[in-house]
Amino acid sequence: MMGGDGIDDYCRAQWSLTRTLTMKKPDQVLYTAKVHTTGGREGASRSSDGRLDIKLSPFGSTTDGTNPEQLFAAGWSACLEVTMGLAARKMKIALPADTAIDAEVDLCLTDGAYFLQARLNVRLPGLERDVAQALVEAAHQTCPYSNATRGNIDVVINLV
Repeated sequence: MMGGDGIDDYCRAQWSLTRTLTMKKPDQVLYTAKVHTTGGREGASRSSDGRLDIKLSPFGSTTDGTNPEQLFAAGWSACLEVTMGLAARKMKIALPADTAIDAEVDLCLTDGAYFLQARLNVRLPGLERDVAQALVEAAHQTCPYSNATRGNIDVVINLV
């Protein structure tokens, strides 16, 4: 039987059930970002607290603004660096002051379907390679962006 919106009711029920069963229930919500967007890739986004107020522009455009892939790359790399700091404390090592992450997020198209893939190029100068690798792997297991994308997009993490 078809629903009024064209989505098969059975499939919708199965999707809802699957999402409910696979999502973790939080013990505590630490923060909720609220952003209002209009105009899609050629529009604007503004957060409810006014701290984010940006123009959006399509990738490759010469107009003012940024695109969702850049915003995602910035958020993911910032979050991963924070979780590297947490992992470093647990491992009782100092995170180098000049730690940096260059995130690359690709918007891809195959057979009419859009998807993302990413590379996170991590710089941890002064750390032994095996220590740096363990640190990055621990951070990648706890980073909310990494958890949200795990199994959903191809991700390569490089120590550079």
